[in-house]
Amino acid sequence: MVDNGFSIKETDKRLQRLGVSGHDISAILVTHEHADHLGGVARFAKRYDIPVWASHGTATMMDNVESLHCFNSHKRFELGAITVDPVLVPHDAREPTQFVFQSADFKFGIMTDTGSITEHMVDALSGCHGLLLECNYDRDMLLNGHYPPSLKQRVAGDWGHLDNQQSAELLQRIDTDDLQHLVLAHISEKNNTRDLVLDTVSQAISYDRAWLKVIDQDQGLDWCTLTIEINEQETSHA
Repeated sequence: MVDNGFSIKETDKRLQRLGVSGHDISAILVTHEHADHLGGVARFAKRYDIPVWASHGTATMMDNVESLHCFNSHKRFELGAITVDPVLVPHDAREPTQFVFQSADFKFGIMTDTGSITEHMVDALSGCHGLLLECNYDRDMLLNGHYPPSLKQRVAGDWGHLDNQQSAELLQRIDTDDLQHLVLAHISEKNNTRDLVLDTVSQAISYDRAWLKVIDQDQGLDWCTLTIEINEQETSHA
């Protein structure tokens, strides 16, 4: 599990929709300390006796986590059969990271909560088979909306979030030849719309609009399956 900003009850309900429970979770990785990502971690980890992993900077902002492990945000580490590559990102937190997960056959990236694009991000996300990417806001909607100027500046700054155009630019810069699933996430309810996200991304990378997936904040998203062809008769799933 990556992050958890929900109550135990809400987390259990969302996991149940996917056919799993807290007992199936072997680790929780935390990207940064903001409440919508960290708020439910300690209680959920305690309830199900789950170890928690975070960067040293993020860990200094965490309380009441009984089994807390720190990783070096510049080095990959192993969780069972999965290799985890932390990716440092520019965001207004203590030591924020996103993650790329790799197995023998697959590479999956998560990239949210970053205010600007770095070469490190481009290198880390190239060649993914699956990618969850932030499209937080539409710049015109944000600038013309009702947020106070200080909050507009924070969101749109280099240490805030990616807007639709920035996310499209990132996709244009990475190698997407092996991409099987592209999930667009962390979409603002006040400063963005599903249609704007789909239009911007599909036009930028010439992908069918219907192929793209957008996470609903209330309903989440069903499982996505990555496949690799072993031979003409057999397919491996993950």
